[in-house]
Amino acid sequence: MRNISRFSLIVAGAGLVSLVAGCGTTARVAPGGPYHVTAYRPHDPSAVRVKVSLSKQNIYVIEGDRCLMAVACSVGTREKGTPRGHFNIYSKIEHKRSGEYGFSVQGNSVVATTAGHAGGHYVGYPMGYWCEFAPGYGFHQGFVHPTPRTHGCIRLHGEAAPKFFSLVRIGTPVDIATEQPEDTTFGPKVQRVDDSRLPDPDPHIMISDQAFETPSGPLLE
Repeated sequence: MRNISRFSLIVAGAGLVSLVAGCGTTARVAPGGPYHVTAYRPHDPSAVRVKVSLSKQNIYVIEGDRCLMAVACSVGTREKGTPRGHFNIYSKIEHKRSGEYGFSVQGNSVVATTAGHAGGHYVGYPMGYWCEFAPGYGFHQGFVHPTPRTHGCIRLHGEAAPKFFSLVRIGTPVDIATEQPEDTTFGPKVQRVDDSRLPDPDPHIMISDQAFETPSGPLLE
């Protein structure tokens, strides 16, 4: 699993496209190209809810009839699918690391591995801005692919994850389904992103706190 934290935004560069009143601008970002998302501050944080469309690989953050943010995401594969149903976010960890996938660190050697096969010191993959909605499943920062790619988690681009993290809180409802009504309203305006051809980042960065660089500027408009 290719998880990546804020480093994915460093690779992609500064963003250029803003989400406007329609909660999106139709566009496709070239692999590794610039990507920017505007997220709107809710009037009532308790009214915020999240909808995930698995078929479109879209996340919609909604408050009443307002779309606060609509972004592309990566979801689970057919073999390791993202759970469907109604959930609530019950855990938020800004600097989360995987307990299953990561790196074996021995001196200056850093090698990708799984926790059960790690020799030396194990350091989990960064899963920044973790928002857990079911045991072992959460929204987090990482590469976003045009096709389902994860082991069940929902990955957001490095530009979108900290903004999502700011929009939701403990108790925020999450509805995950094959399709959502928003697919026909906000869905066509979601900016697509393709990180599939980005090179793996330097593992020495991935095991350091640099993988959790804090974004600059205000997160919410």
